[in-house]
Amino acid sequence: MELIALSLGLPAQRFSGFFKDQTTSLKLNHYPPCPIPNLALGLGRHKDSGVLTVLAQDDHVGGLQVKRKTDGEWILVKPTPDAYVINVGQIIQVWSNDRYESVEHRVIVNSEKERFSIPFFFRPAYYTMVKPLEELIDEQNPAKYRAYNWGKFYTTRKGSNFRKLDVENIQMEHFRVTK
Repeated sequence: MELIALSLGLPAQRFSGFFKDQTTSLKLNHYPPCPIPNLALGLGRHKDSGVLTVLAQDDHVGGLQVKRKTDGEWILVKPTPDAYVINVGQIIQVWSNDRYESVEHRVIVNSEKERFSIPFFFRPAYYTMVKPLEELIDEQNPAKYRAYNWGKFYTTRKGSNFRKLDVENIQMEHFRVTK
C-alpha cells in the first residue's frame, strides 16, 4: 500500500488509516478436474471489490484468466513457482480516481488435474467511506465516483451470493459519476 501511495504522489502512509479495523479474509479454493472443461467454470468473471488480492496459485496447474481490455479476449495467467499474483481491487480504482484499474478475471478448470489456489483479500474497515482521494481530484480531473460505505456495499454484495435477483447485484460501477 505504501508503494501504491508513493506511485500516486501521496505520502507512503496515506492509506494506513483505512485498515485499523480491516475486514481481510483468506480463502482456500479447490477445483477438481473436469472431463469437459469448456462446459464448466471454476469461478465466473468478476472484479475484486476490495483493495488488493494476493493470490497464491498452484505452481503447475493454470486456471486464472484475465480479460484483455483491447479486444476482450481471455488470457491465461501462467503460474510462476514461488510467486504471488497481485490483483488491484475496485477500491484502489475508486481511491485513485481510475489511475489504477481493477482487471476482470475468471477461473477455468483443468480436464486432468485438480487445482488449488489461496487468495488473501485485503479490505478496509466496514465503516470506511470509499471515494476518490481528495489529493487526486481537481478541476481537470473531477471525482469519477460518488462515495459509498464499504460495509454496506460488501454486506449487500455478499448477501446476494451472486445469485439471480430481481435487481442487478450491486457493483462499484453504480457509484460512477456520469457526465
